[in-house]
Amino acid sequence: MPVKPKTHKPVARTTPRHHTAQQEARESSTQRGYSYKWQRAARGYLARNPLCVDCVAQGQVKAAAQVDHIIPHRGDMALFWDQGNWQGLCASHHSRKTVREDGGFGRRTVEHMAGGGSISED
Repeated sequence: MPVKPKTHKPVARTTPRHHTAQQEARESSTQRGYSYKWQRAARGYLARNPLCVDCVAQGQVKAAAQVDHIIPHRGDMALFWDQGNWQGLCASHHSRKTVREDGGFGRRTVEHMAGGGSISED
């Protein structure tokens, strides 16, 4: 009868964490305002605005999965809670917008480097 090979189990965790110093210093989602109160408000907003605004603009019908801040609030709680600054986006459009504004794939935006606009560095 065949014998199952043993599974390698390291004694201690040896792989270093793959986080940057910026990620380590970032506040938790709750500390940034995304609390239970936000989750409840976002669910209510999506119930009233169920379609992705970018998909609708392209003539497509797709459900909004996330509430996006049109103008990034950057910790400004008045802007954070301003429902006029909210829009429903599907996960794909929300991810694209986040990469465009916050940088992604190893890029940093000029805004993060100098506090200016949201032009991405290549």
